[in-house]
Amino acid sequence: MKEDDFNNLVKSIKQAGKIKSGHLKPGRTFEFNPMDIKAIRKKLHKSQSEFALMIGVSVSTLQNWEQGRRKPDGPARALLKVASENPEAVSKALEA
Repeated sequence: MKEDDFNNLVKSIKQAGKIKSGHLKPGRTFEFNPMDIKAIRKKLHKSQSEFALMIGVSVSTLQNWEQGRRKPDGPARALLKVASENPEAVSKALEA
């Protein structure tokens, strides 16, 4: 993975943490519908259990997102945004 891509990913995750804790106001928000989350997972060729483990959430949380019962927030939403635009970079960064 290119160093710039990795640094942007890290920066995004840190910003998401600051937004979640209330120390930073989001410049914009991203909403994911259940099909978007499933499509991101499919782009990475991961099962639900593999993808949940990769992004650090439980399988039931991922299932709730994919079925529209819950929505990701904070760092998970930022990570999904990056993954939707560059799934290979996220896969490489999280599996390293």
